[in-house]
Amino acid sequence: MTSCRVCGSETLNGHHDLCLSCFRSKGSKKESVTSQEENGLSGEELNFRYNMIKGRIAETLIEELFLSLGYNVFRYGMENTVPGILDLLKGMRNDVADNIRLMPDFVVQRGDKVYFIEVKYRSSEEYSIADLPSNYPYENTYFVIVSKKHIKCISFWELKAGMEISPSSKNYLGYRKEFKLDRQTIIDFCDFAVTFFERT
Repeated sequence: MTSCRVCGSETLNGHHDLCLSCFRSKGSKKESVTSQEENGLSGEELNFRYNMIKGRIAETLIEELFLSLGYNVFRYGMENTVPGILDLLKGMRNDVADNIRLMPDFVVQRGDKVYFIEVKYRSSEEYSIADLPSNYPYENTYFVIVSKKHIKCISFWELKAGMEISPSSKNYLGYRKEFKLDRQTIIDFCDFAVTFFERT
């Protein structure tokens, strides 16, 4: 590990001269991108990786939530079911490739009930039908939206009917009758989300 040239803390890897915090607080984006391109990831690439990590943290949070509530949780998404296929699908546009790309993250099961779950991290706490492609194939999916403060849930059919998730909406995961979840456990996991995402 190398040290940040501004604050002295550790950087992400030996190719960067700024830690993530100093990189994000840098006044000139252009300067940051140039500096990063000379030494490794560009600012855009670093931002992409950073957002991907936030998404994975949100997925892990929801996976552990369902596991702690007695569900069987199976990783279902493309990166788990067909590892390595992402690179093969780059540039491909057909129904099969699109369906693979859009596979929900999880299948959760308890008793005789089975659900598709797609997890999204949204700092804005907003999600609507506009966030989905018009040909979204998994119509029985529940979208769990993790934000800095809340964990909310909406079904594909509710999105299709014009409902959406917003900061003022009350569609909390704990209110979903389908899942019969313990609200206190969800509150505990919301506290985890605050801890993980408070600086984003």
